[in-house]
Amino acid sequence: MVDAWQAAVEAQIRSAQERGEFDNLPGMGRPIPGRDLPYDESWWIKSFLEREALPTDLLLPTPLQLRRRVEQVPDEVRDLPTEESVREFVGVLNREIVAWLRFPSGPRVVVRPVDTEAVLRAWRAHRAARQARATAPPAPPIRSRRRWRWPWRRT
Repeated sequence: MVDAWQAAVEAQIRSAQERGEFDNLPGMGRPIPGRDLPYDESWWIKSFLEREALPTDLLLPTPLQLRRRVEQVPDEVRDLPTEESVREFVGVLNREIVAWLRFPSGPRVVVRPVDTEAVLRAWRAHRAARQARATAPPAPPIRSRRRWRWPWRRT
């Protein structure tokens, strides 16, 4: 039974080769990617993340994702236009942190809600510094003194 099945499969492959269905396939003549590398159990996860261009942060457990987001708060709020939008951003993150604190899962990692007022102070300071740079008068151009070598020629 197995021999008959194998023979039928081999016959189909041979007839497809004769018709040229395997000619000009993508990757033909190139080595198989990763063939010389040691076996990795999570190869399919890594290839999926690369193929779909997804960040590897998605693989982290929830508390580590939250810690990373807390660390990135100053960069995230820097370009927000209003205090209300900064408060909204920090409020959403704090609600997610509190929800995780109520029902923790994953490794035990200390994650505390973000201090909204401290973030606002930093945001205001950055915004004031950016406005001061924008309104500062431009520096006068530096003119180099030219030396006279000959009375009729400047260098």
